[in-house]
Amino acid sequence: MSFKKETYDVDGMSCAVCAQSVESMLSSLDGVKSANVNFASASVLVEYDENKVSSKDFEKSIESIGYKLNIDSSEINSDEIEAKEKIKLKKAKEKALYSILMAFPIFILAMFFHHKPMVNWIMLVLTIPVLGWFGRDFFIIAYKQAKNKSTNMDTLVALSTGTAFLFSTFNTLFPEFLISQGIQPHVYFEAAVTIIALILLGRYLEEKAKSKTSDSIKKLMGLKAKTARVIRNKQEIEISIDDVIPGDIIIIRPGEQIPVDGKVIEGSSFIDESMITGESLPVEKNENDLVIGATINSTGSFKMIAEKTGKDTMLSQIIEMVKNAQGSKAPVQKLADKIASIFVPVVIGIAILSAAVWFFWGPEPALTYSFVTLVTVLIIACPCALGLATPTALMVGIGKGAENGILIKNAETLETAKQIDIIVVDKTGTITKGEPEVNEIVWLKSDIKRDQILEDVLAIERKSEHPLAGSIVRYLNHLSNTSLNVVKFNSQTGLGVSATIYENKYLIGNYQLMKENNLGIEEEHQYFNQFGDDAQTQVFIAKNKDLVAIISISDQIKESSLRAIQKLHSMKLEVHMLTGDNYRTAREIAEKAGIKNFKAEVLPKDKLDYVTDLQQKGFKVAMVGDGINDSPALSQADLGIAMGHGTDIAIESADITLVKGDLEKIASSLQLSNATLKTIKQNLFWAFIYNIIAIPIAAGILYPVNGFMLSPMIAGGAMAFSSVSVVLNSLRLKSKSI
Repeated sequence: MSFKKETYDVDGMSCAVCAQSVESMLSSLDGVKSANVNFASASVLVEYDENKVSSKDFEKSIESIGYKLNIDSSEINSDEIEAKEKIKLKKAKEKALYSILMAFPIFILAMFFHHKPMVNWIMLVLTIPVLGWFGRDFFIIAYKQAKNKSTNMDTLVALSTGTAFLFSTFNTLFPEFLISQGIQPHVYFEAAVTIIALILLGRYLEEKAKSKTSDSIKKLMGLKAKTARVIRNKQEIEISIDDVIPGDIIIIRPGEQIPVDGKVIEGSSFIDESMITGESLPVEKNENDLVIGATINSTGSFKMIAEKTGKDTMLSQIIEMVKNAQGSKAPVQKLADKIASIFVPVVIGIAILSAAVWFFWGPEPALTYSFVTLVTVLIIACPCALGLATPTALMVGIGKGAENGILIKNAETLETAKQIDIIVVDKTGTITKGEPEVNEIVWLKSDIKRDQILEDVLAIERKSEHPLAGSIVRYLNHLSNTSLNVVKFNSQTGLGVSATIYENKYLIGNYQLMKENNLGIEEEHQYFNQFGDDAQTQVFIAKNKDLVAIISISDQIKESSLRAIQKLHSMKLEVHMLTGDNYRTAREIAEKAGIKNFKAEVLPKDKLDYVTDLQQKGFKVAMVGDGINDSPALSQADLGIAMGHGTDIAIESADITLVKGDLEKIASSLQLSNATLKTIKQNLFWAFIYNIIAIPIAAGILYPVNGFMLSPMIAGGAMAFSSVSVVLNSLRLKSKSI
C-alpha cells in the first residue's frame, strides 16, 4: 500500500494543545497513517491512503474543533507566502491595536473613577464589543473544543475572561445581592478587556517573530526563476518557468538566472552556485557539465538542455526536504507533548482548587481573593511556550543549514549528531578533489596498436560514471571523434568494467579485478609498488586476457579537507578513511591528511562491515560517502552524511546531505546540530520553569509570606510575552557562525 504525503496550512491554532487536537483528529480518520503538526509554521504534514480518505475529510474534521484547513494543493511561491503573511499580520495587528484602544478607557475608569455613579454600566457597555468582537474567536473555539470534549489555550482565556465578565455583569445588575451579605460588589471589566488586549498583542508579536523563523523557506522559494528563454520551432521565445519541459533547449545570457536543472550543450561560463551550495566562488561550466536551477550565470553565454523541471529540480527537492525536516519532531519534545496533552485540564483543576482554598480558608474578602486567584491561574498558564520551543528552533536551525548547503533530514538527526564518536569518510571526492588526473600510461607490450587500444578504452570509459573513468575520458578525449560500438558493458562496483568492441574483450579496472580474472598481474608488481609510493592509483587494461597497459592516476587532497579534519579532531572526533584504492596510496593520503585509521581495497560491503564492527564495539558512527555506492554503509551508520554532486542528492540514504561535496561542511553540520539542540533544550527549560513558577504565584502561594497577590492583568501580560521570548531565543540561531 502506498501512502501520499501532503502539507496543509492550519488557521486558528493558538497553542501546543491546539496542535495536539489537530493531530489527534486527523490521526483518528480511517486511512490516515500519520499526522504531524508544526505549530510554529501553522501547518500539518499528513500521510494517508487517498483511496480511503480525502483532503475534504480532513477539512471537515478540523473545522469541527474550530480550526480551518487550507486544502488548496497548488504550489505557491514566495510572493504568495509573503502576501498571505502580510494579510495575517495586518489582521493580528488591527485586532491588537483596536482592542487596546477600546480597553484603555475601561482601564482608566476602573483605576480612577470607579466610585462614580453609573461607571459600572459604562464599563459594561464598552466591554461587550471587546469580548464579543475582538475576543470572539476565543469563545467560538473554546465552545467547539467543549463539544468535542477537549480543551486548549482558548478554553483558559474564554473561561477566565468570561467568568470575569459574567461576575462583573451580575454585580452591576444586582449589586444589592452581595451588599446584603456584607460583601462589596467589585467588578473586573478592566481585567477582562486588558487580558484580551494583552493576549492579542502577544499573538501579534508572536506571529511577527514566527514569520522570521520561516525566512529560509521564503528565501529558497524566492530563488526560483520566473521565466525561461527557450527555442521552439526554431524560434526563440520567453515562457513561464512552469511551461518548461524536459528536453527544451534554453538560452542563458550573462547575469541571467538558470531556470531549471540541466546540462550545458554549447558554450561555457562561470556559475554562482552560492544560493544552493553556500560556496561563494563561481564554478566553471563547460559542455556536458551539469547546471542547477536558480543559480546565476556570471559572464559567458551558453545553451543548455532542460533535464529536471518543476518538483524534480534540486531546489524543489531542497525546499520539500527542509519543509519536512522543519515539521518533524525531536525526541526531546516527547515530554513536552505529554505535558501539553493534559496541561489545560490540570490548570483548570488547579484554578478551581486554589479558588476553593481561598473561599473556605482565606482572609476576608474571601470571595474576592477566591475569584482573583481563579482568573489569574487560568490566565497565566501558557502552553504556547511549550508548543513553540522545539519547532521554532528547528525552523531556524534547519533553515540556516539549507542556506549554507547543509540539508538535515529530520529533527531526530540533531540528537544523533551530538552523540557521534567516529566519522568514517570515503577517500575519493571526499578527502580528495574527486577529479583525478592521468599522470602517465605505462605500456607493457611493444607489439600492439596503442592508438586503437586507447580509442577503445575511451569508448568504454565514456559509459562509466566512476570518477577515475572521467579522468581517463578527459585525458583521451582528443583521440576519437566517432563513437565505437561498445557491447556487453558491465560495471563491477569497486573493481572496474568489462566490455567488448569488435570481438575484442576488455577488462579495465584495479588490481583486484585483474587478480580475480587470473591475468598474472604479479609479474607487473614493480609498477604497482612504484605508483603506490607516490599516492597514485593504477587502472589496469587487459585486452583478450592479455595485460597491455597501466594508467597511473593521482587525486590531490583538497585544502579544505585538511582544515576540516583538523577541526573534527579539535572537536574530539576520530576520523577513519575507507577507500577501494591500494594500500600504499591509501597510506600516503591518510598520512598527508592526518588520519591514523584507514582501510584500503574495500568494496561497498566492506564499508558496511567496517561501520557495523565499530558500532558493535560501542561507538556511535557517522558515515560520509557519495550516497550511491556507499548507501548500505550510510543506512547502517548512526548518522549518514551524503556528499552531494551535481544534481544527484542522496536524500533517501542519508540523514544529512551536503549539497557541495566539501568535508568542511561536516564540522559545520555538527556544530549547527549541537547549537539547534541546545536552543531547543533552553526553550523547553524556560517554558517549563515559567509555568512551574508562575502558576503557584498566581494561586497566591506568596500571600502568607509577604502579602503579595498577582493581578490578572499582569498575569495576562506575562503569559502573552512568555511565548514571544521563546521565539526570540530561537531566532538567535540566525547569528550563529557555522
